[in-house]
Amino acid sequence: MSEQTNDAHVLVELARGKRVVVLTGAGCSTESGIPDYRGLDTPPRVRAPMQHREFVDRPEARRRYWARSLLGWPQLASARPNSAHLALAALERAGVVAGLITQNVDSLHHAAGSREIVELHGALARVRCLACEAITARMHLQDALLAVNPRWPERARAATLAPDGDTDLPDELVAGFAVIACECGGVLMPDVVFFGGSVPKATLDAAWALFDRAELLLVVGSSLAVFSGYRFVRRAAERNIPIAILNRGPTRGDGHAALLVDARAGEALPIVARALHATSRSDASSAR
Repeated sequence: MSEQTNDAHVLVELARGKRVVVLTGAGCSTESGIPDYRGLDTPPRVRAPMQHREFVDRPEARRRYWARSLLGWPQLASARPNSAHLALAALERAGVVAGLITQNVDSLHHAAGSREIVELHGALARVRCLACEAITARMHLQDALLAVNPRWPERARAATLAPDGDTDLPDELVAGFAVIACECGGVLMPDVVFFGGSVPKATLDAAWALFDRAELLLVVGSSLAVFSGYRFVRRAAERNIPIAILNRGPTRGDGHAALLVDARAGEALPIVARALHATSRSDASSAR
């Protein structure tokens, strides 16, 4: 039976003395102003998120994506780590957290100071050519897109940020948007795993290697609806590794969890970090 609580101190006791591997989802970043897909406060989306095959196969889909991304990227790029990100980085420095496997593509864990990070779904800060595989910075593409679409921000001022730096725009605005190709002529794609795409083998291998260090799997801010994250919960359950889930609302993994904490990550994780950091300092003093 899972223990349900909104008290972060129960999580402290479960994690005490254990090496923790953390799996994070969009709920870890909502307090930084980045919307999620399935949160309790998330309104229904106007349209479905971009699909991998749709982006690869349809020029009009790529035009729609980059038109919306041109407006959404500045808002995502200006987002800053919240107290949940900072607490996880502090727990890593204290030796409690062995590393993070994140489903997020916002790079906020890096900005917060975490070091052992596997970006399961990639990062929007990078752009990859599907032909020559060259990687470039998203901010450079932003400048190039603005140069060929100079009036675009004025025409679409009312755009609202959606998950993963996307925005919702009417099709009639998108029709006149100019898309840029790679210098080799290839298709440029954000270096992320779209819905329907596959996590690269090297990334998945790195995630499993990090997972193998876990004495406790802590899920933060994920509904676990997507299998790419849920697989780690299933593997932990198979190995009898305890699982704690910190999320607002139910998740797909609740039946496997030893502990369910229904709370905001930015409120609960600082409590956990302060308590476990104090414990690690006390242990270090005793060892001297």
